[in-house]
Order: sequence, then structure tokens, then C-alpha cells
Amino acid sequence: MSLIRRASLLGLMAALTSLPPLAAARGPWKTLFDGKSTDAWRGYGRETFPTDVWKVENGELKTIVGAKNPVDIITKDKYRDFELELEWKIKPGGNSGIIYRVAELPPPSETWHSGPEMQVLDDEKHKDGLDPKTSAGALYGLVAPTKKTLNPPGQWNKVRLVVNGTHVEHWLNGKKVVDADLARPEIKALIAASKFKAYPRFAQEREGYIALQFHGDEVAYRNVRIRSLDK
Repeated sequence: MSLIRRASLLGLMAALTSLPPLAAARGPWKTLFDGKSTDAWRGYGRETFPTDVWKVENGELKTIVGAKNPVDIITKDKYRDFELELEWKIKPGGNSGIIYRVAELPPPSETWHSGPEMQVLDDEKHKDGLDPKTSAGALYGLVAPTKKTLNPPGQWNKVRLVVNGTHVEHWLNGKKVVDADLARPEIKALIAASKFKAYPRFAQEREGYIALQFHGDEVAYRNVRIRSLDK
């Protein structure tokens, strides 16, 4: 091999190894709620969809206020690294949440015992709105949202949730409001100082279910879809 050719090959190899890593490839979108079917969902700890707690009305997936056997709904499939999009709308004073990488644990467990949560809330009239770390868009109880634009009760708020490895991003109405790495020491310290310290599986799952929380209030979801992020 000539010195010129060898130098050229070495230069090419150096250039290739200096390139930044490719972003995670995104798979095709999968619809989780199309305004009609609840086939992608079931109750947490149940085998079927809880029609006594959740309903489909006017193309929306809604809670039934006053339900006697309240339960969160979870996807039938588990997800590892993913991008989730949906819209939510809430009544004045309402509270709900989008919980991810949920493990289905023995009773009397709840979805939030294992899964981190993106808060869904009326910040103005619910007491949780007084604390930025529990306000709408927050990584609940841990990281406050920044630079958010929140539409009022009765109007739709658009969510984009990116979960890739230990890195999570919460997007609300087109703005990234939370960017956190669950493996970082400061996040682990926050967990250890919170109510989540009582739940050893919290934020430990590498894959799990997506949950929509029933908190006793009326909340509606629509245009729910997800796609995997393949490394």
C-alpha cells in the first residue's frame, strides 16, 4: 500500500470516528387512542378496560367522576425507549398524570410506586400548583418545569414525552419544560428525600407500561400515539 493511499485511509478513519453518534432511530407511530377504541388499554391490576371508571365520549378518553372503584389505566404493551404524544384537557381544580415505565406490582400498589410522572393539573385552583415541582408539566415531586405555557381548564394542552435510557424530556405545548437524567446523583438524592423513597422500584424500570392516572377528577385525553426509539 502506498504511503499516499495509507494516509488517505487513515484520514478517512479519523474523520469517521470523530463524527457525533447518530440520534436514536425512530420507529413508526402506533396509535394508542384514536377517539373510538380502548383496545390498547386495560386497568392497572385488571385484565380488561375499566368501563366503570373510564369512558369514551365525543372522541375523548375521559374519567368518570364518582366512580366507586377508581383505577388508573395502563397500556397493554410495555415500552422501553419511546416518544409519546397526546393532548389533555382538565376541569377547574383537576388533577391527573401521565406515568411511564410502570411495573405492575402486587396489591395494594399504585402506578406511581414505580413509574415517574408528568403532572397534569390545573395550576391555578389545585393546591399542587403552589409548588413548582408538583405543577403541570413537572417530573412530579422532583423537577419543576421551566418556561412553560399552560392552557387553562377546558382547553387542550399538547404533550410530547421522550424517554431514552435514563434521560427523560417533558414537552408541553411545544416547549421543553423538563430535561432530566434519572441516573444522576442529584436526581437520586431528590428521590431519597421524597415520598418515593418508600418504594424501591421507583424509577428503576428500564421498560414498563404507560399509565393515565385517575385522581377522582374529570380529565380527558385524545390523539394518543407512541413510537419506539431504537438504538
